[in-house]
Order: sequence, then structure tokens, then C-alpha cells
Amino acid sequence: MKTENPATETTEKLTASLLRFASEICFQGEFRNHPEYLTEIFEYILETEMGNDLQLRTKMLSCIKTSRMLVKALEPFSDEEIQNSSNFVLSH
Repeated sequence: MKTENPATETTEKLTASLLRFASEICFQGEFRNHPEYLTEIFEYILETEMGNDLQLRTKMLSCIKTSRMLVKALEPFSDEEIQNSSNFVLSH
């Protein structure tokens, strides 16, 4: 009986999880606008006393950066292409 390489199995599970995430995020609406939405929200928070917290500012910048990276990674693809590719890979 042949067993699958654990690294390959982990890679396949990770790929499937990332595809599900990409597919689901397309249903969340305007995800491509989220960096701007986050920036607007955080600019408002920065005007409050709570916004004076350095750790909070660092977390806010990290969220914006992550959101921008996601948008940039998915930028070449339409929502439909992401959905179709995810459905195809996850069904095989």
C-alpha cells in the first residue's frame, strides 16, 4: 500500500483552503475596495484618543497592508474567474 508524502498532502490541503478563501471572499462584496475602507475607518479612529495607541496603529497598518496584498494578488482575475477556478480545483 502506497502512502502519500505528508508534505504533498499538506500542500494540497493548504491550496484547497486558499482556494476556498479566495472563492468566499468574492462573495463578500467589494473586497477590492477594502484597503480604502480600512484606511477611512482607521483615519477616523486616529482622530480619537484611542487612536493614540502605538500598538493599535501598528495593527491598523498591518491590516491595511495585508488587505492591499490580497487585492494585488487577485487583481489580474475577475471574481468569476476566481470562482470558476476554485470550483474546478476543489471538485477534482
